[in-house]
Amino acid sequence: MPTAQVNGIEIWYDVIGPDDGKPILLISGVGTQSTRWKDDFVAELTARGYRVIKMDNRDIGLSQKFTDHGIPDFKKVLTDKAMGRTPDLPYTLSDMAADGAALLDHLEIDKAHICGFSMGGMIVQLMAIEHPDKVLSMTSVMSNTGNPDLPRATDAAMAALTRPRPDALVDRERAIQSRIETDRVIGSPAYPIPEEELRAHAEADLDRSIHPTGFSRQYAAILATRDRRAELQKLTMPVSVIHGVADPLVPVEGGRDTAANCPTAELIEIEGMGHNFPREVYEQVLDGIDRAVNRAG
Repeated sequence: MPTAQVNGIEIWYDVIGPDDGKPILLISGVGTQSTRWKDDFVAELTARGYRVIKMDNRDIGLSQKFTDHGIPDFKKVLTDKAMGRTPDLPYTLSDMAADGAALLDHLEIDKAHICGFSMGGMIVQLMAIEHPDKVLSMTSVMSNTGNPDLPRATDAAMAALTRPRPDALVDRERAIQSRIETDRVIGSPAYPIPEEELRAHAEADLDRSIHPTGFSRQYAAILATRDRRAELQKLTMPVSVIHGVADPLVPVEGGRDTAANCPTAELIEIEGMGHNFPREVYEQVLDGIDRAVNRAG
């Protein structure tokens, strides 16, 4: 698959679907490769007439790594932010949003529909805010606005997300088990994914790329990001906000707050859905994307 030199770095991407399809850029969450957009979900998008662009965010998967910058000091990031200082980080979520916009330029796509989940939802929000000329519609999934007063993740979900990640080069089986345990904790309680499927996904991702420290720098970028509510209130493109009611990592109030602050937003809440994409919710998610896209004309 190709890589592109965009925004000063190397980004891996893939394009699936007809050349004349509706272009849609998919952005994944913190520490996750573009493989989290499963092949069968992408196939459903192409069947609905989309030309799908997937990319590995910087510092993960097959895109450029920032290993030389080490592990951020999360407490210092939060202290700097609270004191009104700009945290000293190798990149921000705005940089990651610029990566997406620059990739569209590289592909000679004037405008695209954009969809992101979790951290990817934050990134597509920033694309819509900072690069509105590149955006036809925006779909934010299981994300929030950066509002500091929103409810926090459950203790179990936060522990699963932030606990030390085993190095798969040292202990592959422990790394696989850690991924399975995290997926169980944050996943959809109404639609549990069989362990053999979770294992297959974890093994495939490790076969593709092993880069455990990328999560830390991406997570620091999340901690450092700003409250986007005032800027979201100025958006004019169609917006869909999709959120699982049972999400333990980014509670549903985050989606409700996003929709409340986007004047053109439609909110789709999915019962029983947690912080993942089980097949049972594909149709509702796809319909939500379609609703924003169709309003874009």
